[in-house]
Amino acid sequence: MILEKHPSLHDMIEPVVTDLGFELVRVAVMGAQKAVLQIMVEGPDGNISIDDCAKVSREVSALLDVEDPIKSDFVLEVSSPGLDRPLTRVKDFERFAGFEIKLETTEAINGQRRFKGPLTKVTEAVISITTQEGDFDIEFSNIQKAKLVITDDLIKASQKDQLLS
Repeated sequence: MILEKHPSLHDMIEPVVTDLGFELVRVAVMGAQKAVLQIMVEGPDGNISIDDCAKVSREVSALLDVEDPIKSDFVLEVSSPGLDRPLTRVKDFERFAGFEIKLETTEAINGQRRFKGPLTKVTEAVISITTQEGDFDIEFSNIQKAKLVITDDLIKASQKDQLLS
């Protein structure tokens, strides 16, 4: 399981985001002194506007006011995943196959927990990555966190809207 997403909050927030016509990419709670509840969303075409983020923020804020799942003060942050987006779902890995990623595993593979290189293959249960140390097959259940690395190829593809549709 990818640990960046907070399961109970994710399950609570996802129906609201889906009802608004968007997809929930990630829910994360961060910060030591004052918590930040970070929600990343995107439209079905991969895009999202500032107005869309504001709409999601209003609806999620209303839900959180009623449900009160976070007992301390927190800041709600709703944003797009951005170009160096986290990869949290199988479909994210499929969409960005061929591009460079960084990931950390929960359990070490050959003594290694951090990997960086092109994402070469994606199945329902395993991704393959080519690093300087060699090729690795990593089970989704072992991925703690993963994200895209901004490269010239990624920038070119995003400018051509290849990744946004």
